[in-house]
Amino acid sequence: MKVLNVVGGGSAGWMTAIYLNRYFNREAQNFHINVIESPDIGIIGVGEATVHSIRFFFGAMGLDEAELMAETNATIKSGIMFRNWMKPVDGEVHEYFHPFDQQQPGGSVDISSAWFVGERHARERYDEGVSLNSHLIKWGHCPKNISSPQYQAVAPYGYHLDATLLARFLRRKAVEQGVRHIEATVTDVDVVSGKILSVDTDQGRIAGDFFIDCTGFRGLLIEKLQRDNWISFRDVLPCDKAVAIQRDLPEGETPRPFTVATALSSGWAWQIDLVNRQGSGYVYDSERLSPEEAESELRAFLGAESSVIKCSHLDMNVGCRQSAWVGNCVAIGLSGGFIEPLESTGLHMIHLGVGQLATHLAGDDGSAELRDSYNEKMRGFYQDLKQFIVLHYCLSNRDDSDFWRGAPASLDGCAWLKSKLPLWKRKICEYQDFAGSYASIFTDTNYRYVLYGMQHYPSPRFAMSENEVGAIFSRFSQLLSRAKSGTMDHEEFLRTVHAKARG
Repeated sequence: MKVLNVVGGGSAGWMTAIYLNRYFNREAQNFHINVIESPDIGIIGVGEATVHSIRFFFGAMGLDEAELMAETNATIKSGIMFRNWMKPVDGEVHEYFHPFDQQQPGGSVDISSAWFVGERHARERYDEGVSLNSHLIKWGHCPKNISSPQYQAVAPYGYHLDATLLARFLRRKAVEQGVRHIEATVTDVDVVSGKILSVDTDQGRIAGDFFIDCTGFRGLLIEKLQRDNWISFRDVLPCDKAVAIQRDLPEGETPRPFTVATALSSGWAWQIDLVNRQGSGYVYDSERLSPEEAESELRAFLGAESSVIKCSHLDMNVGCRQSAWVGNCVAIGLSGGFIEPLESTGLHMIHLGVGQLATHLAGDDGSAELRDSYNEKMRGFYQDLKQFIVLHYCLSNRDDSDFWRGAPASLDGCAWLKSKLPLWKRKICEYQDFAGSYASIFTDTNYRYVLYGMQHYPSPRFAMSENEVGAIFSRFSQLLSRAKSGTMDHEEFLRTVHAKARG
């Protein structure tokens, strides 16, 4: 029987192990799966927000949602509130919300077109006109109530969670399901004829037929097989460092069911509320700020309302592998690619990477066709995601720092996006505009929130009667009413679900 070694723990290693074990060994054991995890190398562990699709991963792995949330100090995430990404409007800080839903209450045109034709932008944000989640967060609600089925709700949602605790939780579940955990530190990689035969560790040599590199930015295994294998995105995404601060929740505040992303002088700051604390950080361009300056700016932004638990500085390598699968090794997680965490895609890309690996590995006969297919897809996924993140920057009209004055130029390195922006000034952004792309999660719905939140509006030139426009938004109001009565206060939901898990 073949041996599959996952080198590295953390979210990437344990998500990979539990997924492949369930995929290949559920009915009969096809692989011996080992996770080789060093007790001496810590987890980066600051990526504490997710996109909504991660629910599908947890559900498919047979994990109990209440237990998962309790063991990771999790809260619900309904979307991201962006603040200060453009100049103030009428003296107010610019903000918009990117939720996980867009409603379609029916009508002769979609609700986005109706929103523009009805000139509703004069009295409300775009997200307020089309999203349940946008209103739920105003009421302090999350999309669930205590009787909601696991991983289901009136609108899509993700999580805020402790990444270190998530890795521990997944490790326990994977081991219970038959994955072998080997505590050892890799000291060398034995490569012959372009394939890994074994890894040398402080606990001895460990051989295998297939290896998965989850060693983070070091890329310990994949670098041994192929150097000069990294495509940098720094030309369009210059933020390459972060300072992260964990602190107590400010006094009197309860956990918010959304992430906050606030633009600062040379990047942006995140704020993510768990049940027991807040995770925050500043993603910035190291050519504009020193680590000391970035930390000082972040602390000034956060204020002195609560005590700091931990502060750490991180280097980020933004880009992806030209070939994530080389020989008998695949790089997943940070070793395979990284996009700055603006849209919380870290766990999503792990899920995507291991899901694609499973379907390709199921037909593996050592053929180049399978490796080429996997590599093409993963490159495409990262390139597609790069364009979506650049969208957040290139539309800014801020001119108060060198960083923001240079932000619109990032569009020059994204040919597809550059060709679409003039089009989306003339027509609604729609699903068919993404034909031929590698969009894995962010499509027209998501682009609309950023485009229209950043005031990149189209001008639809057709007429709708006031009655027809009114009927669409009347039905939306009915959806809102049902959503309000069918959901719970976020804090109350958290108390109930965490107590349920403990009891």
